[in-house]
Amino acid sequence: MIDNKTFLIGGLVLALLIGGIAVFLASGDPDGLESTALVVQGQKELTGGTPADAEIHEETVDRFAYESPMPDYSLGEQMGPLGGVIAIVAGTTIAFILVFGAACGIRILRKTGKTNQ
Repeated sequence: MIDNKTFLIGGLVLALLIGGIAVFLASGDPDGLESTALVVQGQKELTGGTPADAEIHEETVDRFAYESPMPDYSLGEQMGPLGGVIAIVAGTTIAFILVFGAACGIRILRKTGKTNQ
């Protein structure tokens, strides 16, 4: 049986490896919500490719708006694929820390709940 520490380290390494490789294999053609927004705005056909000059228009006047720290999973055009790898590593590490912290918190709450009964 594999111990928890080895399992966590192996999972983190696998996630970082998949994320790092995905940067080089990802399609430049948007899908999901981004593609749907372009179709709704009439800039893209449902079954066609995305035009090179297509851009999502957002109404941000008098609304909450924010700037993404790593838009499109990159650190900007000048960094190229290396910026994408750094963004994926940073995002994966932050997600791991948040989930691991929540799991540790739940574990502590369960232990203290059992000892108080």
